Amino acid sequence: MSMKEFLSKLANQQNFAGVLFILPALLGTIVFIIIPIICSFGLSFAKWDLLNPIQYVGLENYRVVLTEPVFVKIIINTFVYAIATSVFGVIIPLILACIINNKIKGADFFKTAYFLPFVTPMIVIGIIWEWIFDPNIGCLNHLLHLHINWLYDTNFAMPALIIVSVWKLIGYNMILFLTGLSTINQELLEASKIDGANAYNTFKHVTIPLLSPTIFFVTIITAITSFQVFDLIYVMTQGGPLDSTNVLVYAIYKNAFEYFNVGKASALAYVLFAIIFVLTLVQWKLKSKLVYLEKD
Repeated sequence: MSMKEFLSKLANQQNFAGVLFILPALLGTIVFIIIPIICSFGLSFAKWDLLNPIQYVGLENYRVVLTEPVFVKIIINTFVYAIATSVFGVIIPLILACIINNKIKGADFFKTAYFLPFVTPMIVIGIIWEWIFDPNIGCLNHLLHLHINWLYDTNFAMPALIIVSVWKLIGYNMILFLTGLSTINQELLEASKIDGANAYNTFKHVTIPLLSPTIFFVTIITAITSFQVFDLIYVMTQGGPLDSTNVLVYAIYKNAFEYFNVGKASALAYVLFAIIFVLTLVQWKLKSKLVYLEKD
C-alpha cells in the first residue's frame, strides 16, 4: 500500500469516527429542536386543541393575537421585565466584579456566595422569595417596617419579579465580568495612574473600553434570557394580579396547556421569536459602536 492510499484510508476512518461521535448530538438537535420548530411554525397557521383534527386557518391566529387588547399589555410587561433585568443584571454584577477584582479580603467567599443563587433551581428560588414577599409572614415587610402586598399589588408585582431575577443573575454575570477583567493588561492601568488619572477616569476610559466585548456579550445573553422568562412567573404570580406580570412565554403556556389553543400559542411563539431576532440584529448592528476596536 502506497503512502497516499494509507493517508486516504486513515482520513476516511477519522471522518467516520468524527461523524459517529457527533451523531447523538445531531440526532438530538434534529428530533428535539429542528422538527419541533418546523411543526410549531406549521401549527401557527392552524387550529388545534390536541384532540380534534388540525384545521388550517391561515393567518387567523396571528390576527387574533395581534388584535387582542391583552396582547399590548403582555408586550409591555415583557419589555419592562426584560429591559429592567438586563440593565440591573449588567450594572450591579459589573460593579461587584470591579470591587472583588481589587483583591479584597474574602473575595473567594463573595464569589461563591453570589454564584450560589445561579445554580439554585428557579422553582426553589421562587418558593423562597414568595415567602419573603408574603405581606403577613414575610421577612421583607418585617425588616422594612412596611405592609406592601408585593405579589398581590399591580404596582409591586413586576418590581418584585425583577428583584428576584437580578438577584439570581448577579453571580453568573459577575463571574463573566471577572473573567473579562482578568484579561486586561495591568500595564495599561498602571500607565493610566502614572499619567495622573484617578480611579473613576481609569475605570471610564480604560477598563470599560477594554471590557466592552464582555459587557456586550453579557448584555445580549441577559436580554435573550429575560425575554424567555417563565418558571419564576409560573411559581410566584401566575401572570397576575390582573395580568400585570403576564409575559409572552407564560401566555404561550396558558394558551397551549390551559386553553388548549395550540395554534394561537404557536403564533405567540413566533411573535416572540421575531422580537428577539430583531433586537439581536439591532444589537449586532450597534456592536461596532459599542465594542472597543470592533469592526463591521
